[in-house]
Amino acid sequence: MRIGIDVGGTKIEAIALAEDATELHRMRIATPRGDYRTTLEAIAALVGEIEQGTGQRGSIGIGMPGAFSTVTGLVKNANSTFLNGRPFDRDLREFLGRPVRFANDANCFALSEATDGAAAEASVVFGVILGTGVGGGIVVDGRILTGRNAIAGEWGHNPLPWPLPGPLPGPRDGERPGPPCYCGKSGCIETFLSGPGLFEDWRADRQAGQRPGVSTGTAPSGDAVAVIAAAERGEPAALAAMQRYEDRLARALAHVVNLIDPDVIVLGGGLSKVERIYGAAQRLLPRYAFSDGLDTPLRPPKHGDSSGVRGAAWLWGGPGRPQAPPVKA
Repeated sequence: MRIGIDVGGTKIEAIALAEDATELHRMRIATPRGDYRTTLEAIAALVGEIEQGTGQRGSIGIGMPGAFSTVTGLVKNANSTFLNGRPFDRDLREFLGRPVRFANDANCFALSEATDGAAAEASVVFGVILGTGVGGGIVVDGRILTGRNAIAGEWGHNPLPWPLPGPLPGPRDGERPGPPCYCGKSGCIETFLSGPGLFEDWRADRQAGQRPGVSTGTAPSGDAVAVIAAAERGEPAALAAMQRYEDRLARALAHVVNLIDPDVIVLGGGLSKVERIYGAAQRLLPRYAFSDGLDTPLRPPKHGDSSGVRGAAWLWGGPGRPQAPPVKA
C-alpha cells in the first residue's frame, strides 16, 4: 500500500493506493496554518487513521510546497512560510518512526500524470501548476528530476519571455518591468499566469477605463473565476485579458519546449479547467518555439485535483514502476 500526503496552504489531503492504483482510502483536513508542530501531529494522525482503516501498513510520500535546501537541509521557497527554515523531513520521520520520501507538490503532480495519468505513455513530461501560484515539475522515465539545487521545473520564477514593449490591448504601455513578485523580482511568469495575476490584469484594465465601451468606476472585486465568467458572457475587457493570458502562456511554455522538449505538457491547478486555453496556447506555441514545426500536446490532468496527492504516493513507485527515489541530476 502507498500512502500519499499533500500538504497545502489550506488543506492536508491523504490517500492510500493499492499496488494496482486502486484507491483504498482518502481523507482531508484543514491545515493548522502557521503551526508547525501541530502540522506534524496532524500528518501523523492521518497516517494512523489510514492504516487503522485499511488494516495495512504503507509506504509514505509527502508532497509539499517548496524544497529542501542543498546547503542547509532546511525547507526553502515554501509559500506556506511556517515550513521555511525547518527540518521538516527529519522531524516528520521522527514523528512517524519510519522512512518517508518528500517532493515538491508540482513535482508530485507531474509524477502522478506521468505514472498513470494523462502522460502515462510519455518518457519526458512537464507538469504545470496554474493556480494561486505557478509551478512546474519534470519527470523523466517515471522519475522526478529535482536538479542539483532542488529547483528543476521552477519556471514560475523565470521572467516572462519576449516581454512586449507595448502598446498592449488595454491600459498598459507594455509588460516591462512587470508586476512585483514575492520572490523579490519583477515580471516573473507567476505574476502573469497565476489566478491572482489574471484577475489583476483584468481589474486594472477595467479600472483604467481606456477600452471603448467599458465605463470607468469602482474596480471589480473577486478572483480569476470572475474573469473567466465575464469572458464567457462576452465582456470585452475579460476577453482581452484571456487573450493576453493565452499568449503569455504560450510564450512561457515555449521556453520550456526550447529547453527540455517534453513529449507531453500537462496543465494542472484551477486555471487548467478553462477549456479555451488549451486550443489557444496550442495554436500559439509554434510562433515562439525554436522549431520549424511543433506537435507537443497540451493536456488536462486525468486525475484533476487529486494528482498531487496521488503523486506523493507514487514517490515509492507506481504501477509497473520500480521503487526509486527522484533523480538529483
